[in-house]
Amino acid sequence: MVLFPAYHEDAVIVSSIKSFLEQTYPKTNYDVAVISDHMTKSTNDALLALPITLHRPIFYKSSKARALQYAISETRKQYDHVVILDADNVVHPDFLERLNAVCCQGYDFVQCHRCAKNSDNDIAALEGTSEEINNTIFRKAHNIIGMSSALIGSGMCFRFEWFKNHVSKLQTAVEDRELEAMLMQENIFIKYEATIHVYDEKVSNQDNFRRQRLRWMTGQIQSLLFMLPYLPKAFIKGNINYIDKTLQQLLIPRSILLATIPVVAVIMTCVCWQWGLRWWALFIALIIALLIAIPRHLRTRAIFGKIISFFRLTGSMLQNLTKINIKSNDFIHTSHHK
Repeated sequence: MVLFPAYHEDAVIVSSIKSFLEQTYPKTNYDVAVISDHMTKSTNDALLALPITLHRPIFYKSSKARALQYAISETRKQYDHVVILDADNVVHPDFLERLNAVCCQGYDFVQCHRCAKNSDNDIAALEGTSEEINNTIFRKAHNIIGMSSALIGSGMCFRFEWFKNHVSKLQTAVEDRELEAMLMQENIFIKYEATIHVYDEKVSNQDNFRRQRLRWMTGQIQSLLFMLPYLPKAFIKGNINYIDKTLQQLLIPRSILLATIPVVAVIMTCVCWQWGLRWWALFIALIIALLIAIPRHLRTRAIFGKIISFFRLTGSMLQNLTKINIKSNDFIHTSHHK
């Protein structure tokens, strides 16, 4: 079963579904469902003409979690796995075929390689690079040392029965973090499959970037508060994956670190040069680590020439610090374009 939650996604959803229906995997072996939330009649009519299931719920407060919960509650058939894709996601025709092969190897929980499908301006290019850094550190590297991959919100595959039993527990606007925490609590391994690509549209304007990062920063704090009560039990059980995931929620965003560490280093150098040396060493170590994490094909002069845009976006993130509301469960939507 493949789910496409779609909130105000009239610009992209029809083309995404048409593209997905070109899968080489046998049509009788999967179903596609779109959860149409606040989309127009013309979009819904176009979707109804396609061989899919169209859900049209009416939510008092919309969220991706509520869309997924609705779809599962309306599903009467039994499936082996459920795949979640965003409305703007595009995949290769052999996506399900290759994903099925991974599941047949015994991996019931899989995070595919989500990557940028657009790099048309500085913001989109930097956003795509940032995601690849996350793929290297929190997914690929974790699997290499025997730990679970992080989830990323789309391109995710779950064993259907597990997902059906747990999706109703989702409470926040960062459902991927909640699902990951539930999996970590049960010590379930998440496989990262770097060879199965899911192309995702990156934000391309500063307002969308700011709103996206506000959602992520709020979700990070909410996840930390959600995960902390189970942490003592994780230590007792030696649940390294859960401990690691909880500690990840304490990490300061990379862009803020890159902007603030050199400032602190300059101040410390003026106060006491020995202290300053340590901060400069920390800054250099961070730069080296990020350079290693960036895939070779992205280490281009063009990326490193976007330094001005980087600091402008970092300023947006710093502004978000005053707007974080840890009690908010509101879904902050980022719009897409045709």
